[in-house]
Parts: sequence; structure tokens; C-alpha cells
Amino acid sequence: MTDLGFLPDRLARISDHIQTNYLDAGKLPFASLLIGRGDEIAHQWSSGVAEDAIFRIASMTKPITSVAFMQLVEQGKVAVTDPVAKYIPEFAKLGVFVAGGGNVPFVTRPPASPMRIVDVLRHTTGFTYSFQERTNVDAAYRKTEVESWNKNSSQGFIDTLATIPLEFDPGSQWNYSVSTDVLGILIERISGQPLFDYFHEHIFAPLGMKDTYFTVPPEKVGRVPQCFAFDPEKKMKLFDEAGANSLWAKGWSFNSGGGGLASTVADYHRFCRMLLKGGALDGVQIISPKTLELMTANHLPGGQDLTQMSKSLFSEAEMAGIGFGLGFATTIDSAATLTPCSTGDFYWGGMYSTAFFVDPVEDIIMIFMTQLMPSSTYPVRREIKTMIYSALAA
Repeated sequence: MTDLGFLPDRLARISDHIQTNYLDAGKLPFASLLIGRGDEIAHQWSSGVAEDAIFRIASMTKPITSVAFMQLVEQGKVAVTDPVAKYIPEFAKLGVFVAGGGNVPFVTRPPASPMRIVDVLRHTTGFTYSFQERTNVDAAYRKTEVESWNKNSSQGFIDTLATIPLEFDPGSQWNYSVSTDVLGILIERISGQPLFDYFHEHIFAPLGMKDTYFTVPPEKVGRVPQCFAFDPEKKMKLFDEAGANSLWAKGWSFNSGGGGLASTVADYHRFCRMLLKGGALDGVQIISPKTLELMTANHLPGGQDLTQMSKSLFSEAEMAGIGFGLGFATTIDSAATLTPCSTGDFYWGGMYSTAFFVDPVEDIIMIFMTQLMPSSTYPVRREIKTMIYSALAA
């Protein structure tokens, strides 16, 4: 007996595995899983949390922001090859780090090539994240609190970022970074709309994503669960309150295109179905098939994978056999990943251990939601992917 080409007993053991090894063991607070094939749901399971819970999806915001930006490219308003300084002139004099930092002024040099929008989409800008904790540049991110959503506006974010050197020449290396926050600001400047307004008009409303927000409205905040951080002794410690006391209920002064959204399994499933179906869902074309094909191709220079390009201590991607497109990690050599998968699948995750992948070869969608940071704490997402492919019938 198969169900959409899966063996039901093998699908069922995935949720059993999560329950036994993570929830019952006190490693994760709760979990929700959806496995789809085509437009249909093959397996859906939630434990310890309502099926319609509104989760903090963190960097799973990034693919939404990337799709939104590529809509503007399709409209002829911007090109992926454009220099970023054309739209963000504050970056025109950004230099590359040579020396300094801390109490010593930075010494910089001009970049070997200008930062282009393709660099923003593929994380080759030279920006970083404060939590990388590997250079004097990311230390400056921590000191200035450039990533604080409560202390910045879009303009304040850009103004602060313009005072900190790039870690490397744009296009020369890959580093997981605030690039997608910059992309969100590009959307605001080019469209003339606040980021959420643009998302709502051009993605959320057309797709019927009725529960996806930067700030969860009062009538829905009861569906926001608690969020936790890993603790070596207690396993989990509270990071953000549930409901009306959540930061996602109180709102932000800066809406992060790189990580600020909250959403449901059902909403993100609609977004993934659109991606799987070539950019359209229920008769609504969000983005063209050819644009999506461009986005999910590997754009790392020379066809390299992340083992060859990455300078990150942390990323939501695996490295071996993985390339990076315009907003997604993409598998370019399935054997090199040492995980059952398809060359051509694409995916991303969020810092609270949420994840999704879309496999156009096998017609599979996976969405996993929980709320524990950092996402590198446990290998649960890799285990789920392995078990999904082991459930395929011959």
C-alpha cells in the first residue's frame, strides 16, 4: 500500500522519531510537520502545538523576500546586474576591511568590483551577521546593534551598515549575512511601499496566505506559541513569550526581510506549492517559470559549491554538494551531500529550527516547524529529509 507514492508506515515513523527522540526527550518544545506531493498532503502531524500555530519563521522569510524582489525585476524596474549603490547611494563609498576595529579606526580599501544586486541575492556582498563571531567586522555589527529590529528603521539600518567595512570583495566569497535585509530595503525603495504592504499586495493576498505577518494582529496572537533557546543544563530556556507578550505581537520599528516574519504551516505550504508549480497557484501567477528557474540555479562563481566559497561559521545550509541561487540553497551534486535527495531541490531554514525544502524532481514539499534556537543544536532537519526519501515506494 502506498500513499501518493510513499509507504505509509515509513511516513508514520518520521513523526514517531521526532516525538520519541526530541519531544519526549525534552529537546524540542513541540513540532509540526507537513509532507506534500504535488498539491496533495501525504503526511501532516503536530504534537504539543496547535496545527494553526503562528510560528516565528526567521530566515524562511528570505525566500519570500527574494521572490518579491524578482517580481520587480520582471516588471523592468531593476536588474540583477545593477550596482546596489544605484538604489542605495549610502553604500557608494563602502570599503573592504584591511585592518582595525575595536577601539582602533578601520582601515579599508576600495572594492575590486562594485557590489551588484546578484551579490545581495546570493550572499556574496561582503556583509556578515553579528553571530558569526569570526572577525572585527562582525564585532562591529554587535557593537552598533545594526541588526536590532527594535532600535532601527530601514534608513537607520542602511546608515549604520554604511559605516562598517565589507569583509571581502563583492562576488569573491560567500558569507551568510544581512544581505536579505538589504534586499527588503531595495524592495521598499524601488516599489515605494513598506515591505509588509508590498508582500501583502503581491504575494500574501494573491496566494491566500492569511496568517503571515511581521507583527501578528491582536485577534491572532493567541496562536503564537512560546519560543526557546538551547540551554546546556536545562535543554531549553524561554526566549520569547507566547501570545500577546510575544515580541511578534508588539511589533518592530524595522521589518526584517531577512528574518522577521511569522507564519503557519498552511500558509508556507501555499508558498511552497507555488514554487513547486513553477510560480503559479490556483490560477494566480506570482512569478514566471523562467524567473524561478533562474532563482533556483546555482549562482556561485565558477559553479562552485559552498565548501569552496563559504567563509561562514554558521549557515542554514549544508555545504558539500550545495550551491546557492537567488534566495535559496540548491543541491548541485546529490551524492556529495551524503543525504538522500535530488539534484535540483532547493531549500532554506530558520534560526528557530524551522525548515522547508522543495524537490521538483520527485514533486515533494516538506515544511517543519518548531521554536528552538539555534537551528544548529540538533540534526533533526537532516534526519527528517533522510526519512522522507526512505519512505518513497519503488
